[in-house]
Amino acid sequence: MNEQVQTLRRTKFCTNCGGEIDYRAEICPKCGVRQPLSVDVTGSGKSKITAGLFGILLGGIGIHKFYLGSVGWGIVYLIFCWTFIPVIVGLIEGIVYLTMSDYDFAVKYGNKR
Repeated sequence: MNEQVQTLRRTKFCTNCGGEIDYRAEICPKCGVRQPLSVDVTGSGKSKITAGLFGILLGGIGIHKFYLGSVGWGIVYLIFCWTFIPVIVGLIEGIVYLTMSDYDFAVKYGNKR
């Protein structure tokens, strides 16, 4: 049983021919079709709703940047919070996060398998 689980984790199915291929394969060796990027959009990574709300409500102090792993940008937002520019930028970024598709958010913010 354990061997079967290991085998399943190391393979995926071609989107064109349905053949079982290595999970790292970019091109199916059986039919030659390029495989789409494998991205986890099931919620195991960062939430776009949480990032969007952080951006809208707490964007002035960069909480959304810290949440998404951009610590450097979060510090920049903290340093310049007195100018209110991060508030405006955070509001815009929060709206962008919320309107972005799940797939695009996962690709951009690292929910890759």
